[in-house]
Amino acid sequence: MPSIPSNKPYRVGRSRTGLGLFATKPIKKGTKIIRYFGPLLDSKKKEEDAIENKYLFELNDRWTIDGSVRKNIARYINHSCRPNAESDVKPRKRKVFIRAIKNIEPGEEINYDYGTDYFKAYLKPIGCKCAACEKKRKKKRAEARAEKAQLKAKAERKALKQAEKLAKADSKLKDKLKAKAEQKSKKLNGHSLNGKHLNGNSRARVAGKKPAGRKQPPSAPAPALQA
Repeated sequence: MPSIPSNKPYRVGRSRTGLGLFATKPIKKGTKIIRYFGPLLDSKKKEEDAIENKYLFELNDRWTIDGSVRKNIARYINHSCRPNAESDVKPRKRKVFIRAIKNIEPGEEINYDYGTDYFKAYLKPIGCKCAACEKKRKKKRAEARAEKAQLKAKAERKALKQAEKLAKADSKLKDKLKAKAEQKSKKLNGHSLNGKHLNGNSRARVAGKKPAGRKQPPSAPAPALQA
């Protein structure tokens, strides 16, 4: 890791994406923090135009800064979709400075927006890991969990309602079957059958006549008296 003079308001340290540049002193809005530098590449020269790395900073259609050199401390500054600094490009002077666009407190990571082309080429395929995007993903995950919980609760309420409906229908059916069984039991116990009472004498009577009594066998003739 390159050494940094103690009078500089930043240091290289660990961040969520690897190494990053952090403020060690308060940095006021508008302050030029650090220069982004390196060899100038001329796009008109094929051998220089063919150079590819993620530290290339394009000044204009012809000139590009190759910031991959170790002494370029600014290369440790990470991208952010909601940055606290920006790149101040001076094409005529072929220089780039990183300037604060907010007040930056000690301990805060310094970051700037790398631009659309870099984002599409390097960050979008793997997903931007800046604090703003991480916060957005966290919010989406929380919303997805909340929606899933709502759907689950809705399904449980529906299932409970269906179970209560089935239980109610089952109870009604049982009550109906019980009533039929009680009615059938009463009929079998002789309480009523087509409006006729079954208990007591079941012998049919003819109107105006008394029921005939039991017939007695004829009495034997008295024996004759002997003289």
